[in-house]
Amino acid sequence: MGRAELVGVPRVRPWSWQAFLLGFIIVAVSAALQGVCVAFGAKLYFAAFLPGLFVLGLVAGAPAAAFAALLTIPLVWWAFIPPFFQFAPLSSSHAESVNLFCLLAVLLIGLADLCRETTAMISRGGLKASGKSTATNSQ
Repeated sequence: MGRAELVGVPRVRPWSWQAFLLGFIIVAVSAALQGVCVAFGAKLYFAAFLPGLFVLGLVAGAPAAAFAALLTIPLVWWAFIPPFFQFAPLSSSHAESVNLFCLLAVLLIGLADLCRETTAMISRGGLKASGKSTATNSQ
């Protein structure tokens, strides 16, 4: 079996400055994409940020993805939730959007971290068999 990793995608060490810089870049690119979506009339405030968080979690780890998620919330509140480019009290529907984003971000970052750890485990040779099966029948 070959080495398990994302083909052509370098992995960044978690907690490094490169990981957090990549998180900042992904948030900026997602914000630009979200701006295009808003220009076409979309009202899904966090839609462009979720795939970026998952990819960031795979490439740079959970700390950088959590940083990006925390950076995303005030950015979306300021730039994409009306009134635009100012902080105003959130309505209940906007607060629910923020809460849903937080839930989805935690789930996606956790899934990305599990995928990252699994590929690292497989690239090290996988789990070693102990020789004994735990599902043996003693009859």
